[in-house]
Amino acid sequence: MWIYRGGEGTGCLVGQWRAATQWRRRRHASCALAAMARNVAQADAALKKGKWERNKYVGVSLVGKTLAVMGFGKVGSEVARRAKGLGMQVIAHDPYAPADRARALGVELVTFDEALALADFISLHMPLTPTTSKMLNDESFAKMKKGVRIVNVARGGVIDEEALVRALDSGIVAQAALDVFTKEPPPLDDKLVMHHNVTVTPHLGASTTEAQEGVAIEIAEAVVGALKGELASTAVNAPMVPAEVLSELAPYVVLAEKLGRLAVQLVAGGSGVKSVKITYASARTPDDLDTRVLRAMITKGLIEPVSDVYVNLVNADFTAKQRGIRLTEERFLLDGSPESPLEFIQVQIANVESKFASAMSETGEISVEGKVKDGIPHLTKVGSFQVDVSMEGSLILCRQVDQPGMIGTVGSILGEENVNVSFMSVGRIAPRKHAVMAIGVDEQPAKETLKKIGEIPAIEEFVFLKL
Repeated sequence: MWIYRGGEGTGCLVGQWRAATQWRRRRHASCALAAMARNVAQADAALKKGKWERNKYVGVSLVGKTLAVMGFGKVGSEVARRAKGLGMQVIAHDPYAPADRARALGVELVTFDEALALADFISLHMPLTPTTSKMLNDESFAKMKKGVRIVNVARGGVIDEEALVRALDSGIVAQAALDVFTKEPPPLDDKLVMHHNVTVTPHLGASTTEAQEGVAIEIAEAVVGALKGELASTAVNAPMVPAEVLSELAPYVVLAEKLGRLAVQLVAGGSGVKSVKITYASARTPDDLDTRVLRAMITKGLIEPVSDVYVNLVNADFTAKQRGIRLTEERFLLDGSPESPLEFIQVQIANVESKFASAMSETGEISVEGKVKDGIPHLTKVGSFQVDVSMEGSLILCRQVDQPGMIGTVGSILGEENVNVSFMSVGRIAPRKHAVMAIGVDEQPAKETLKKIGEIPAIEEFVFLKL
């Protein structure tokens, strides 16, 4: 298995093979859950030693028991679905999981402490990060029901193994089924591995013939996608965002890059950007909205149109720092349902001269704002002017005197030159005052066409922008 590893500021697909195998762990988790509940491994070992101990290995039923799925991503949600089929009550804890997906499976999302307190069985399905390292420790075990059973096919480091041994010895944890360990392979005399109430396997989560073939295919597809510039949630030196969160943010990722591209093209000379403020408006709390990918894509939009540098999720922050660009982020918490990740994104560039100065603020600041409508990025504000135009194709911005016939006049010029208009929106301060017209076009107009638009008496300034 090859792995491409890059240096600082380059891409890296390390970890892609791990992500490709994660969904297959759902099956191993389900097997471990059932085998642990019925003492299959212990009974098998005893019988092979000539012992017939039916009374010793009486198991417990899964029906009616509560399973807490810790990490409700692709693997966790499938384990939950299978557990529901076995007659279990399923709850889940995951700060990133969308409530509608949980409801669709009949699963209740709960807090971490609620999951610990209510569970008869706990199945772990989260990545190993500084936040999740030793997530199950002495303090966590003290909050659990006495006799809880734990399955871990995720990462060994998410459990404090010494604390788990203590919890097993005290009876807080009745049994554990473990496929992963902090150190692999574990020492021969490892207390946890040798514990009589622990069922262990040597990291077999994806060890099937079909799984290995599938992994190879998924890696190839991931490499092709990365080379096409598509987002990869599994590069270890890029912002680590769960795949399901990345999927939910996908249209906002496109919006973020387009806002960056739009903003920098409004800067006179196309350079000189040093201070950028990004505002996210959302009903979700900061802990429930990871904006690192969005920040990286805004950076990509700001830098690529005015340089020969290729910016990606891995090198975005590094490239911005190299170019002396300071990015700050602000979150505006809205009231209401957090079903949608974001209401709008605003990008402000301070202390620059603008190509479209009259539409911007008088403080040397460029400001553009957008939102996602029906999955499509829209530009909703330019400076102080409200507009509503799809950010597909390219854009013509005109500052003009608000008067009758302007839309028709500009549209006729574009039509005569066979330039198709996709959207048109006008924002104005007041009737018959100044206005901004935003025109989405499918093709780039010729210079002569743009010159004709600029010669319309009511148009005071205009700019053509590639998105």
